[in-house]
Amino acid sequence: MDIIKTIADELTVATHQVSAAVKLLDEGATVPFIARYRKEATGGLDDTQLRMLDERLIYLRELNDRRETILESIKAQGKLTDDLERIIKDAQTKTLLEDLYLPYKPKRRTKAQIAREAGLEPLADHIFEYRDCNPEEIAKKYINAEKGIENVNAALDGARQIIMERISEDASLLSELRERIWQNGILHAAVVSGKEQEASKFKDYFDYQEAVNKIPSHRALALFRGRNEGLLTHSLKPGQDEAGQHQICEQLVARHIQVEDTQRPADSWLSETARLAWKVKLYTRIDLDLKLRLREAAEQEAIKVFSSNLRDLLLAAPAGPKITIGLDPGLRTGVKVAVVDATGKLLETATIYPHAPQRQWDQAINILTQLITKHQVTLISIGNGTGSRETDQLVADLIKQHSDLNITKIMVSEAGASVYSASELAAKEFPDLDVSLRGAVSIARRLQDPLAELVKIEPKSIGVGQYQHDINQTQLGRGLNAVVEDCVNAVGVDVNTASAPLLTQVSGLSASVSKNIVDFRNQHGAFTNRKQLIKVPRLGDKAFEQAAGFLRIMHGENPLDASAVHPEAYPVVEAILDNTGKSIRELIGQSNVLRNLNAANFTNDQFGLPTVQDILKELEKPGRDPRPEFKSATFKEGVEKISDLEPGMSLEGIVTNVANFGAFVDVGVHQDGLVHISHLADSFVKDPRDVVKTGQLVKVKVLEVDTERKRISLTMKSTSEASVKTDKNNNKPVRKKPRSKVKQTPALQGTMADALAKAFNKS
Repeated sequence: MDIIKTIADELTVATHQVSAAVKLLDEGATVPFIARYRKEATGGLDDTQLRMLDERLIYLRELNDRRETILESIKAQGKLTDDLERIIKDAQTKTLLEDLYLPYKPKRRTKAQIAREAGLEPLADHIFEYRDCNPEEIAKKYINAEKGIENVNAALDGARQIIMERISEDASLLSELRERIWQNGILHAAVVSGKEQEASKFKDYFDYQEAVNKIPSHRALALFRGRNEGLLTHSLKPGQDEAGQHQICEQLVARHIQVEDTQRPADSWLSETARLAWKVKLYTRIDLDLKLRLREAAEQEAIKVFSSNLRDLLLAAPAGPKITIGLDPGLRTGVKVAVVDATGKLLETATIYPHAPQRQWDQAINILTQLITKHQVTLISIGNGTGSRETDQLVADLIKQHSDLNITKIMVSEAGASVYSASELAAKEFPDLDVSLRGAVSIARRLQDPLAELVKIEPKSIGVGQYQHDINQTQLGRGLNAVVEDCVNAVGVDVNTASAPLLTQVSGLSASVSKNIVDFRNQHGAFTNRKQLIKVPRLGDKAFEQAAGFLRIMHGENPLDASAVHPEAYPVVEAILDNTGKSIRELIGQSNVLRNLNAANFTNDQFGLPTVQDILKELEKPGRDPRPEFKSATFKEGVEKISDLEPGMSLEGIVTNVANFGAFVDVGVHQDGLVHISHLADSFVKDPRDVVKTGQLVKVKVLEVDTERKRISLTMKSTSEASVKTDKNNNKPVRKKPRSKVKQTPALQGTMADALAKAFNKS
């Protein structure tokens, strides 16, 4: 397979672009580096295209490796023909490759293999080739008690097993039938008898069916989780008319082996063989194949969802370098307090007990006031865990009593804070600090700079995915790590303040080199220019090339070191300075001058138009942060628990998670509400991520509340009539049932699926 051409066709780009990108990747270049600094080589492939290219490159190389292994195996058996070799070399997927290998794959002793060993293969060949023969008469010649062939029936059964195995290993037939059932098949799920109570979280799937190729990823993963926990059973029907579809498939098998009921002696026997081949061999295999296909597709979509949410969370607006108090809420155990300076350095800690049973409300306010005054705090970051609303009220009371302090309070997600607190990294950073207080430090820092703090936590522990523990962990980890790398390099890193974990995400820097940078900084003081990085142990020329453009040195000797202009391109800037007659400090930020320059005048053999255009943009706004402006949400006073919510109530909230079926929103009642995809906007929404992102502030209206089951249904539609309807008799909200092309159980017709919401949040 020509991998380069295949990828080029898939991405709809030129082969030379793919070839250049592959060469750079093989040389050790990272996707962020190639996307930013090698545009001339790749023809401007962006990071999204390069990530797709990298994934496909891995897949196709694995495919080619497997292809070579298969060819060697068949060749060693002496069965590799020119036609077979050509077909195997033309196979474009791993599934087809394995289908082709199936007849030659070493396997345990099957019934067909036992029949061959008993000398029945000539009988199978004879019946298959000469349809006019009488199978029973021919079979008499193969009776052999010593080989276990006691009678005619035993001989014919052995011959049938051989033919059935051949049919089931026919790649073209398998492919045709597999695709047919994928297009027409229905997956049915049911609760395991006697486990109804234990399986209550999966009650939406107690009697559920849907077209297998239409099942969305979140629903598929819920079904597989239920099955894996022994609470649900799955069965795949070949179509709505199950009996009719089975008959059609049997006919397709018969037609494939050219069996027709022409009254020839062998026709009836071969027709029955075709029926059994479908029922016993083909259908069983296809059932497994399609469930695997459904699961793999669901996993890929789940990884995509998780990656998208993680990207939004990492690129959330930073509050900036401000002295901040982090509050890790707790009730009986108290609220943990940590004060950090503008760079995130820990200044002081405390524990306060404003809530039951101690109820030291006034004392807690006094302690916080003293810390605010002492350290000139401007921000208070409150974790959104247990006790968060009570703690939020405490800070609100403090602000009311001390309006002169000019304090802003923000509720932040504390997802992953406990993971960081107990990590080896946190232990090294704060060896003498209690684990619970480390969480408060993390909560404070993630308000200042979410990206810098969240990179310290394994992406899978941040908790913005769906069924993340049920999917392929290797693929998930690879996908999420790519997101972290892209986000960190898109923003850039201040080399004089960055932690080792943050530096590790910079293009070209390993964990050991990142640690060496921090150690070098601690020993020799702050870096004043990028050239000093070469002095860091084990940071060689290749690492410098990959990393330098993403590392920022603020207020250093050269203003360009604080920008995204790569040191290798500084000569281009010098040419621009010569042309304008200005110094670098005079030129930076001068839009009126920079926009009038013709980028083409500064190109050369090394740096083409894309690079020069990027340089001019960077000079106009050096070191610009792609993240949005910081804003805070204000939860409605008096709405602190789910029972405080009422249909029709308008609220402000924060999007905590986005799924294919809608978005979860924190409105300050300790239970996220769901805005179903049908209620995200007045117009049709195909993908929720086109409308909302994790961390976004949104205005919502309450549709309905189920206090007992802790379910909140919200809407973002602007038209009140479309959002909430009330039953005149009992003043309860009435909602339209969503239209569906597939018949579903009533439980799935609401905008919230109980099991789905619970499983999603728990994952």
